[in-house]
Amino acid sequence: MALLLSTLLFSSCDELFDEENGFLSNGTIVKGLKEMLVLGTHSASGQLSMADGYFADEAVKIMLPPEADIIVDNISLVPGGNLLIEQILLGINRSAEDAAREAAPIFINAITDMSIVDGLTILNGDNDAATTYLRNSTYTELFGLYQPKLQASLDKKLIGNVSTNSLWATLVGQFNSVANTLVGQMAGLQPVNTQLDGYLTDKALDGLFLKIAEEEIQIRTNPAARGTDLLNTVFGQ
Repeated sequence: MALLLSTLLFSSCDELFDEENGFLSNGTIVKGLKEMLVLGTHSASGQLSMADGYFADEAVKIMLPPEADIIVDNISLVPGGNLLIEQILLGINRSAEDAAREAAPIFINAITDMSIVDGLTILNGDNDAATTYLRNSTYTELFGLYQPKLQASLDKKLIGNVSTNSLWATLVGQFNSVANTLVGQMAGLQPVNTQLDGYLTDKALDGLFLKIAEEEIQIRTNPAARGTDLLNTVFGQ
């Protein structure tokens, strides 16, 4: 499927070389870079959309937002708080895994529209230079498009019969009830009002970019990972 999409999105290998000068043209290099990112996107979304794609991978596992540190530090004040935290950790990662199923089309549109002025600079850059360029060029757009997917996943009942947002609301609500009491105020506790969708979108995208970068490194360094004539030509120089 990924190779078919690449074929549709990018031209064939009939114009691999600049006919006049006998070397790879910038246009061909750009096509190769974009094809590599398309393949990396499919690989990344496929890996991360599996059960435990985020949760069981320490490199991308999503933890509670920093604003929740105060809750964790005072979890003994929240009835059933430790269990709630475990459920929320599983829930936010399950939500990220669920949303990752819809990541590929969003990324591919961004890759297709991305303007790469100097493909040779990226080709000769670090082993994850194309992924870094994609992130720097499209992150704001990707965040805006991906956040609604994450919000929808947070509202799904992925843990038992309860959504991650419901679990989070329960934890925060119980903590804030304590924080707003005289005892809580004397202890210096501050209410927590963080929404999960923005935080989770940022962390989920971090994981996707990390996996795309891993695929880029493979394509650059391992001929067996390339799979197309265009990638062999561009990265086999």
